[in-house]
Amino acid sequence: MFSFHYPAIVRRDEAGRWMVTFPDFPRAATDGKHLAEALDEASDCLGSEIAFRLVDKEGIPQPSALKRGQRLVPVPLHLAPKLALHLTLREQGLNNSQLARRLGVTEAVVRRLLDPRHDSRPERVQAALAALGKRIIVSLEAA
Repeated sequence: MFSFHYPAIVRRDEAGRWMVTFPDFPRAATDGKHLAEALDEASDCLGSEIAFRLVDKEGIPQPSALKRGQRLVPVPLHLAPKLALHLTLREQGLNNSQLARRLGVTEAVVRRLLDPRHDSRPERVQAALAALGKRIIVSLEAA
């Protein structure tokens, strides 16, 4: 099972601001005046980095193991299904056209399902994942 969280290093800088960086995404960094603000910004920053990588067709790593002192930052909820579909396609060695044939749709439909800028209906992404033998399970846990 894949968890849609990535580890982050959270520390204070010389000016007292909270800095957040991601070991799995060296280009991604953000900060905040308060810890809560920095963690909110961290989820947005993580989502932006993943979205850029999806658009640019760059690799997206699996989350590394959480180390002592790190915090888990969630992938934004609107982006998690698209990331799941992307990772599943790569894991199974399939391309957009092959998935399109399985779904009986055009390749453009699959491209939109993977595009973070397109507002895809969750049911469509879920159907594509089902065609690949996967499903998304939503769970609730204490914060």
